[in-house]
Amino acid sequence: MIGITSGTRIEASASLRDYEELCYISRDYIRAIEEAGGLPVIIPVHEDRELSREYLRVVDGLLLAGGVDLSPHFFGEEPHPKLGSVDIERDEVEMELARLALELDMPILAICRGIQVLNVAAGGTLYQDISQLDRTVLKHRQSAVGWYGSHSIEIVEGTLLHRIVGKTRIRVNSFHHQAVKDPAKGFRVSATAPDGVIEAIESERHRFVLGVQFHPEEMWRRSPEAAALFKAFVAACHQTRF
Repeated sequence: MIGITSGTRIEASASLRDYEELCYISRDYIRAIEEAGGLPVIIPVHEDRELSREYLRVVDGLLLAGGVDLSPHFFGEEPHPKLGSVDIERDEVEMELARLALELDMPILAICRGIQVLNVAAGGTLYQDISQLDRTVLKHRQSAVGWYGSHSIEIVEGTLLHRIVGKTRIRVNSFHHQAVKDPAKGFRVSATAPDGVIEAIESERHRFVLGVQFHPEEMWRRSPEAAALFKAFVAACHQTRF
């Protein structure tokens, strides 16, 4: 059973009310986990923080999904002019879930926003916008369809990511403007883009804790490497029941 985090949004209501609050997640995550042999369980944004521990008692692994920007409050910075939309309730829930899952040595797969949440929860920092880098960077918010690999990444040999995909260079999609700055203590960089932007980090102290900056849930039907990520994650979750 794989817990997948969700976001919140407010939409106009078709009922008599003016609006309704929703918890949501892309079905791409659900389908990717199902195809890899897992049973997806959506974890809603919840107000009672004690529920985070209860949710993690139910599931065998945690997928930190993509979404809006992480508030810089959580890594001790003031907002940059290019900071995008934030979801504070989601931030608080996911930070707590990530910290607890790390304490439990629960398998974690963190995707796009998820890699940022994972890194900050473990003590690392972020670029609020990649324009903060002191060099020219690639286009990291592609205009192409989601399954298309718009740029390459270099994968470090001997890393968990390398063992999963079996290659040192693959192409990935890209839909972000925040990025990992300083990896948390106990984490290593396992992949970078040609411009040096960090594309993957992994824990050196846990069984399976991997964050990727790209979106394999949009690529797994066409990319064996993306499919392999989900299969490896679900396999790790099968090894230990929590």
